[in-house]
Amino acid sequence: MSKPLIYITRKLPQHLLKPYENQFKFRMYSSDQTPIPRETLLQEVKNVDGLLCMLTEQIDEELMTHARHLKIVANLAVGYDNINVQAARKHHVIVTNTPDVLTETTADLTFTLLLATARRLIEANRLIQDDQWKHWSPFLLAGTDVYKQTIGIVGMGRIGEAVARRAKGFGMNILYHNRTRKFEAEDELNVVYASFDELIKQADFIVSLVPLSQETKHLFNASTFKKMKSSAIFINVSRGQIVDEEALYKALESGEIAAAGLDVFKDEPISSNHPLMQLNNVICLPHIGSASRQTRENMINLCLKNLQSFFTKGEVLTPINA
Repeated sequence: MSKPLIYITRKLPQHLLKPYENQFKFRMYSSDQTPIPRETLLQEVKNVDGLLCMLTEQIDEELMTHARHLKIVANLAVGYDNINVQAARKHHVIVTNTPDVLTETTADLTFTLLLATARRLIEANRLIQDDQWKHWSPFLLAGTDVYKQTIGIVGMGRIGEAVARRAKGFGMNILYHNRTRKFEAEDELNVVYASFDELIKQADFIVSLVPLSQETKHLFNASTFKKMKSSAIFINVSRGQIVDEEALYKALESGEIAAAGLDVFKDEPISSNHPLMQLNNVICLPHIGSASRQTRENMINLCLKNLQSFFTKGEVLTPINA
């Protein structure tokens, strides 16, 4: 019996694939930096049995029509807005993701971004790089306290709960909003449920961790920012499309809100001339929420284990549509 053919859309470390070489035949895109061109991907998937893909690839009806033998897509991410799940069901393709393994790492980055934005660390570093630090003064780059302030977490999934645990260590008052109440989290973490409007009005730090959907697209818009405190700091580590970036720019430029820390954007990658990059009260990161070496390797391993389990047992570990 021939080995299942797995196509991988980005070059991955060989030592991670080696344990599976007896079970699969791997083909892999040549670059570990740049996304695979769409035309190349459509050509490569024609005879594959499984696909290990990145968020940069659109796995849609067109691709599945090309991939006549495709049985499973292992997405190297928790979010799967790059995949047409309805089309996958139609074509009897199983879709998996990588929850849990990146929770703590993403929560670390979220809180790092919150602290760095509150204390204006990038501005402070730039001051020295530009040889502008001429003297000490009491209010030189004075930021805002984090300790005992109110944080509002929008989206209380695994990562939201992990952020809440970190906020608890800073003595913060923790509000959260979620589609469903999380009573266990309320008991364990002493977090308080609030409506979306209540949360954005009361919180000093608003952290977005919601998945992208029709309901959450542009959840943070001009109306939302108007309701926030003028001292509020907005953090987004979920998906760029949940924010109206033009409205965010205007809110930051006018002082309607104090600052923002962003790891995701509507169109990625952004360049240095992006409007939000021109503001001193914004920290922009290149979508590195789960980017620790250990976590990225764990994510790849989970994708490979899903493929292995599917082709040996007919089941997967982290299904989206099974």
